[in-house]
Amino acid sequence: MEFLNATFFVGLAFCVFVGVLIYYKVPGMLTKGLDERAEKIRHDLDEARRLREEAQSLLATYERKQRDALQEAEAMVAHAEEEAKREAAIAAQKLEESIKRREQQALDKIALAEAQAEKEVREAAVEVAVDAAGRVIAEKLTGNKAVSMVDQSIKDLRSQLH
Repeated sequence: MEFLNATFFVGLAFCVFVGVLIYYKVPGMLTKGLDERAEKIRHDLDEARRLREEAQSLLATYERKQRDALQEAEAMVAHAEEEAKREAAIAAQKLEESIKRREQQALDKIALAEAQAEKEVREAAVEVAVDAAGRVIAEKLTGNKAVSMVDQSIKDLRSQLH
């Protein structure tokens, strides 16, 4: 009985062990557990793939929004620059008009001052001439001659007034 050695009992114990495992459906449970785990992993991979696609979509959306915002900002800067140039041109034109207006006012004041000075010079010249004429007449005219001259001037005055 050589077959009753330790190897035989180990083999028999192994067969009994495997039989007990099969009887209690351990291989089915292991397979079911592995299948469940594989399904969970597959589900997690699908979820990860979906999240990745969603993240890429969000990234593309934000990149597009960033580009749009950048373009809008550039447009706003360009518009502001155009507006500033236009305002500067208007301000320069108004300044030029103001300078011309003030220059004209200054020229008008100068012309008025010249006219006033000319009038004053004429008035002074007339006064000097009248004084000089009065002195000359007073020196040259004597009694009878002065009376006849006054009478003649009155006659001339009447004819000039009518």
